[in-house]
Amino acid sequence: MHEMGLCEAIVDAVLQRAEGRRVRSVRVRVAGHPVVREVVDQGFAMAAAGTVAEGAELELVVEPPGVVCRACAEWSPVTSARALVACPRCGSLDVASAEDERLVVEEIAFSAETAAQPAAETAGGRR
Repeated sequence: MHEMGLCEAIVDAVLQRAEGRRVRSVRVRVAGHPVVREVVDQGFAMAAAGTVAEGAELELVVEPPGVVCRACAEWSPVTSARALVACPRCGSLDVASAEDERLVVEEIAFSAETAAQPAAETAGGRR
């Protein structure tokens, strides 16, 4: 998935749950897809522009890709090129990618005011 498509999917999911509430922050977990944080931050800001998620902080949790050894069934994170070709536990060369691409919106924090209510006002009038 391209980063801009990823960002648009995040914003779409957030807007479906926002129900008009201003979004303060979003925590997203990405697995099985290499991402560049700076690009995702910028793409999220662009996709959120003009919505209730505009200006929201994005916390991106990136899970390292992993492999599973077909010989010993051990899962290992890919931390080096060697982990892509040999199991760190048993040394077998019969390893396979363990991850499908996943995107999970884990948490959305909303502001007290709605998008139509300025922060300086409350139900009882001005602060």
